[in-house]
Amino acid sequence: MPRTVQIRDIDDDVYRALARRAAAAGVTVPELLRREAARLARRPTIEEWLEQTRRRPIPTRDVDAVQALDEIRGPWPDARR
Repeated sequence: MPRTVQIRDIDDDVYRALARRAAAAGVTVPELLRREAARLARRPTIEEWLEQTRRRPIPTRDVDAVQALDEIRGPWPDARR
C-alpha cells in the first residue's frame, strides 16, 4: 500500500531548484521526489556496499599495468619523427 510522506520547511531556493529540475524532466515536483526517493531506496548503504566489496575475491596474479596498457594501445609511434 502506498504511503504519503510530507517534507516541511523546505527553503524557497531549494524548492525553486526542484521545480526547475522537474520542469526540465517534464514531471511535477512530487513525481520528481517520488523518483528520487525510489532511486535512493534502491542504492545500498555504505555499510552494505563495503560488505559486498569485502566478499569479492582478491586477484591472485600479478598484473603489470604498463604492459597491459601497451597491449591495449598498440605500438608507440616513432618518437624521432
